[in-house]
Amino acid sequence: MQLIDTHQHLVYPDVAGYAWTDDILPLANKAFTLEIYKELTKSADIIGTVFMETGADDEDYQAETRFIAQLMQQKNNGILGIIASCRPEEDAGFSEWLDECANLGVIGYRRILHVMDDNLSKSDTFRRNVAAIGARGKTFDLCVLPKQLAIGTDLVTSCPNTNFILNHCGVPDIAGGGLDPWRANMTALATRENVTCKLSGLLAYCAAGVATLSNIRPYLDHVLKIFGPSRIVWGSDWPVVDLANGLPDWIDVTNAILRELSISEANMIGNDTTRRIYGL
Repeated sequence: MQLIDTHQHLVYPDVAGYAWTDDILPLANKAFTLEIYKELTKSADIIGTVFMETGADDEDYQAETRFIAQLMQQKNNGILGIIASCRPEEDAGFSEWLDECANLGVIGYRRILHVMDDNLSKSDTFRRNVAAIGARGKTFDLCVLPKQLAIGTDLVTSCPNTNFILNHCGVPDIAGGGLDPWRANMTALATRENVTCKLSGLLAYCAAGVATLSNIRPYLDHVLKIFGPSRIVWGSDWPVVDLANGLPDWIDVTNAILRELSISEANMIGNDTTRRIYGL
């Protein structure tokens, strides 16, 4: 199955700092380069990637985007577009950053919310700027914890002309058996037609040693039911996927999932919906 990876992280420590990895042994103080990614995926049918901002330190997030834009100029890089980090809570410099990104191959933006105060996305400034992203025809990736899904729904509702992509199926607590109230909150979010769900991250939320398709099945089945293949995209979440069994294993699990669907449904999740949502 041909896949477009909508959640490709890359880490170049000489370009930006990533303090959030300091306490995560498999990720700390390591480079995760395009060359490593290509080696890991050489046997997979990945026909393109979307670079996802990797949570660079505040002082470095713009440098990260500029570097990836340069990387896109390399031959056979495979990167189709960039999801850049942004700071919608701040008016100062926000429009100027969007203007610059228009020439850097940026197709969408993200502000990681699961590590921020819950009130951040509730401000008029934040919502006005996220709406401005939609007005420019760009998407906004929504990265929230299960307990923040209702807050995410409020944000989505307040910006009806912005297309949102929910990261990692809402980050369910699979290890803790957190099917509810995640399930009900996801159902409520799925009623907002400007939301697409990203099939990514699930194996990393399993307990150690049991990151398998069978353990993510209840969460996977619910997402398929409430969003449907036409509103789901796929992502690797590499290198965070190394917290489970690694990228090749996630690709194998993905192909097993897609084989259970019709060819048209599998193509929607694998690449067609991604092309439509991001305008690729």
